[in-house]
Amino acid sequence: MTTSRSTRPLSNDRPTRRILRIALALGALGALVAVAIVVVPLLRPPGPRPLFQLPVACGETWQLGTYPGHDDYDVDLFPAEGEAWGRPVLASYAGTVTVAGINGSLGGRTPQDPDGPRGRGGGYWVKIDHGGRWETQYLHLLEPPLVRVGQEVAQGEQIGKLGSTGNSGAPHLHYEQRRGWEKVETHFDGEPSGITTDDREYTVRRTSNNCAGG
Repeated sequence: MTTSRSTRPLSNDRPTRRILRIALALGALGALVAVAIVVVPLLRPPGPRPLFQLPVACGETWQLGTYPGHDDYDVDLFPAEGEAWGRPVLASYAGTVTVAGINGSLGGRTPQDPDGPRGRGGGYWVKIDHGGRWETQYLHLLEPPLVRVGQEVAQGEQIGKLGSTGNSGAPHLHYEQRRGWEKVETHFDGEPSGITTDDREYTVRRTSNNCAGG
């Protein structure tokens, strides 16, 4: 009697499935590590408040203000004297530029056409990461920022020019200080600005100590 034997080759499915499982596990582990690298620093408490300075030239006096509907802690800066258009906007503290571009749309308000159409949002703007989960934002700049994403800037370094791009009624600088995910009361040269809520119109004058070596 003749007995037939299968000539089908042994399957390689089992080693292949094992390799696939290992690859998937390694991929998942890598994804978890990547998420941890991003998330864990955000869960740490913020560091000490940097010694922020007014984002304008040394010795100049500016009016800081807010108004109903402006949003809590937001500050608008106007020069106390002289032309506003094109004034240098300076970094409040040393850090790394994380945004340098357009927020919303630019509109058409310029020194040549100050009553042109408004845009949306912040227009030309810059964000700077100062470490310790502290950040500053500078909005409504006149022209494209003078800095780029990833650039290290020194305190007092010019990052743009004051303008009225975005949703802006007149040339000014909209400025914010943020700790972690939250906006906080702005401090300049170690002193609180006093601008906390937008339930009323409020203005105060401050003189800049954003000076070289200051």
